[in-house]
Amino acid sequence: MKKEDLPQEPGALSRLTRELCYVKNEDGKYETALSKGWDIKKEALDSAWVEVNDRVEEARKAVANGEKSPVYYFMELNLMDLAVLSGYTGFFVFFIKRHLKPSVFSSLSDKKLEKYAKAFDITVDELKNFKG
Repeated sequence: MKKEDLPQEPGALSRLTRELCYVKNEDGKYETALSKGWDIKKEALDSAWVEVNDRVEEARKAVANGEKSPVYYFMELNLMDLAVLSGYTGFFVFFIKRHLKPSVFSSLSDKKLEKYAKAFDITVDELKNFKG
């Protein structure tokens, strides 16, 4: 691709980052140039973020309906899965699955809640009092 043909359509991440691409200059030699993005990539990223937002909203509703604990919502909000959350908290995945149940969550000690709060970068009070 020629340097002048490098797409510069702003996407979801354009104000945060740019992509390094190899392009041909006027002499036909390769060099690097920065691109803000292009439409196809923007559409793919937008589609992915719609899915992420849908999952977060479903998690919020599950907490509001008493089906899941706030750990589930904050895990989805922070784009974590059970294995990642396990790595941040030191809890085995088995225990995290139990902590997703509201009845088990309500009996967790502040020490355990502190590990979750630290992983989610929130306070223990925000975690305890989240109602969806």
